[in-house]
Amino acid sequence: MLQFPAWKICLILGIMLWGTMMALPNVVNMSGAPAGVPKQGVNLGLDLQGGVYLMMEINPDEVVANRLEVFAIDVRNALGNKDGKPLIGHLSTVEGRTLNIELTRPDADGKFPMDEALTRIRKLNSSVEGAIGGAKTYEVEPAGPALIKVTVPATAEEALMKDALAKTMTIVRRRVDPEGVSEISITPQGNSRIILEAPGEPDATRLKNLLSRDGKMTFNLVESSPSAIAAAEKGVVKPGYRLLSGPQTGQLLVRNIPEVTGADIATASQGYDDGNRPQINFRLNGNGAAKFYQTTRNNSGKLFAIVLDDTIMSAPRINEPIPGGSVRITGDFTLEEAQDLAAIIEAGEMPAKVQFLDQRTVSATLGQDSIRAGIRASLIGLALVAIFMILAYGLMGIFAVGSLAANIILIVGALSGLGATLTLPGIAGIILTIGMAVDANVLVFERIREEQRAGRSPLTAVQAGYERALSTILDANITTFIAAAILYLLGSGPVKGFAVTLAIGIVTSVFTAFVLTRWFTVMWLKGFKPKKFAL
Repeated sequence: MLQFPAWKICLILGIMLWGTMMALPNVVNMSGAPAGVPKQGVNLGLDLQGGVYLMMEINPDEVVANRLEVFAIDVRNALGNKDGKPLIGHLSTVEGRTLNIELTRPDADGKFPMDEALTRIRKLNSSVEGAIGGAKTYEVEPAGPALIKVTVPATAEEALMKDALAKTMTIVRRRVDPEGVSEISITPQGNSRIILEAPGEPDATRLKNLLSRDGKMTFNLVESSPSAIAAAEKGVVKPGYRLLSGPQTGQLLVRNIPEVTGADIATASQGYDDGNRPQINFRLNGNGAAKFYQTTRNNSGKLFAIVLDDTIMSAPRINEPIPGGSVRITGDFTLEEAQDLAAIIEAGEMPAKVQFLDQRTVSATLGQDSIRAGIRASLIGLALVAIFMILAYGLMGIFAVGSLAANIILIVGALSGLGATLTLPGIAGIILTIGMAVDANVLVFERIREEQRAGRSPLTAVQAGYERALSTILDANITTFIAAAILYLLGSGPVKGFAVTLAIGIVTSVFTAFVLTRWFTVMWLKGFKPKKFAL
């Protein structure tokens, strides 16, 4: 217990050196430090750095409706003339939470091929992932001699919402932080809400505009025949087409069924055209590139509309087949618009539109005030604890205060090294740790006092004190660590920030109180060999 061989001393010094190096960027500019040395300090949370807080929600009705629309495309392909199967004429419409499939081509006897249609559609109906008993995603039932209704049961809806929430969180992160370098926080609330905290972001309106877009991108052929355009201008739109407009193209008659969709896009980025104006570059995946090449090869001379959220971004004319799958959108974009649009395209389409329920903006000035108040409270707490320990335990109290200072360095170093985010409740956790960190020392010192009163020498009293206090110290800190873990797992936002610093503080305080203070004490005992402790 009182033996400190060379390897133990090297380990203690190594841990302290690591903690100091990790904490150093918080007080010194380390931008010019060599490789391997940290250059950034602790990440500051929204309440300390300032930024934007948004609470968003996705509507279950919209999630279900969007999934039914996707299923309707699969149904169209299944009922079409494919793989030698006869075409089954039908008309599909999504009304709320129901997909209505109306069969439109009876046979010579006036009967509709209901059984064949149900068989084809049910083959598309996959099982819900993780559901017991192989429950299906959709309920497919006949509702008349020529009508099939497709709905989503409650068991499947729960799974769809869970999947939609996870995808929405991923897309939100990709849009807000496409480079993956910002310290944003995205946490779920229940099964339909998301909380976004973006420290350092000054513009809440820009974030909302970025997230309110569906991000649905399609490549559609344009009908340019004069008769169809003239009819559309009179309100008679050619079946299978719709009128869309764009800032650069005006109104165009665009085919409903796209040739290429956003799912075929591999990457997107902001770039510059030959005139050094911002543009959007993106590359299609293998499947998308093949479809794009086939379309441009078979439709020479036609306009090819690039549509984002029902707005035509561009409509170039197809002059020749375009292989490779590299596409660009040019226009009168600002740099920020091009960057945001590239982030939206890269992130992909939202499972459902997000609705904003709450919005808060924290100014950077208020964050700095919180930091100053937290530092002041920490210093006052440290000073009061130091005064008490020195008055109560003398030299041993000084050892404890030295360990407490080392504990704070290790906490800050661990936060920096682990990339954790420090919040205002996190500062409260550090202040609480300052008070808790000396508990172990108090238990040990009181044990040593008892052993000295029983007639033991200082060396044996120290050994007995540490041995008998060990189990109590571990029990107290393990239970507190479990509480911190539960707070982190079940809490969110400020509660997580408090739990992180509390958990790190528990680990570092056990090390400094039981190892560092003991090392100080043993070094002093072996160096000065006192006959009695002044406790």
